Amino acid sequence: MTEVINQDYEVSSEGAVRRWEIPYARMTDTSPTVTLPAEVTCLLDGKQMTGTVLSIDATDSVAIVDFTCSMVYQHNVRNVLTYNPGVAELTWGPINIGDLVYYDSSASMPAGTKLSTSPLNTGGTANSLFGRAVPYDIAADTFPKGGITASTQVCAIMQVGAGGS
Repeated sequence: MTEVINQDYEVSSEGAVRRWEIPYARMTDTSPTVTLPAEVTCLLDGKQMTGTVLSIDATDSVAIVDFTCSMVYQHNVRNVLTYNPGVAELTWGPINIGDLVYYDSSASMPAGTKLSTSPLNTGGTANSLFGRAVPYDIAADTFPKGGITASTQVCAIMQVGAGGS
């Protein structure tokens, strides 16, 4: 049997790109902003699907979110490690290559910052894993970023997206 190669074969250099339209009402931040991280609500705390907002349609109250696993975007990351439950940030640490980064819905997060290095929010509830800090377009010699005092750092984050955990 002779093998047949289809002439109209499609391939993506990015791999399996996952970009979906999500209603604002299904997002943790119901007023999403283009280029910021997004989290889709679900029943289990810490298990929400996360990605990066690519565009918004305010008329229809929907956002296009990139949920592609391993896609890398630059985001602001708060270097908080733990919270004094219900109060404020308690401890901080430097952000290093490969560190876990979480979508943090704590009210104390600075404006324009949705990510932190804390696995729990101010209420003691699990934060969803967003991805890992990587040296993409940001020189590896700039790591670690921040220190043992509160700061917000611009980091390249390889997102977990819809295909990882």
